[in-house]
Amino acid sequence: MIPAKNVVTAEWVWLKCQFGCDGFNRRLSCPPFTPTPERMRRMVGEYRRALIYCYHRPLDLKTRRRMGRLLVAIERAAFLDGCHKAFGLGAGPCRFCAKCDTGRLCRFPELMRPSMESCGIDVYATCRNSGIELHVVRSRTERPKYVSLVLLD
Repeated sequence: MIPAKNVVTAEWVWLKCQFGCDGFNRRLSCPPFTPTPERMRRMVGEYRRALIYCYHRPLDLKTRRRMGRLLVAIERAAFLDGCHKAFGLGAGPCRFCAKCDTGRLCRFPELMRPSMESCGIDVYATCRNSGIELHVVRSRTERPKYVSLVLLD
């Protein structure tokens, strides 16, 4: 558990999605379909605490989908436990569909959640503020650490 004030949003994060990620404008869980950094900053300000969790794992498609379901399960458990504002933000683009049709409504709205980055959250600064070590992966032989967040209250 971390204080929600540890969550950092920044305008530059959206640019990294726009210029560097193949999900930009191709997935409903990615910009420009997700909240702007300014909107996310205001939203985070409505929370007092959050659950942040990390995991190491090679993320094949089956694992990515399982982690997406886990995020929604944590969000739902928090909601049922009285945190009526619980909202999850995942790690990376949604992968529940092989190809996202951005011209239609999401086929899996109960499962799809935006990533932290797609909403302008600076994951590195948020982890640093929370005492979580996170570094840039410099080669394919390093195991990346994936970070997800559930806003609570």
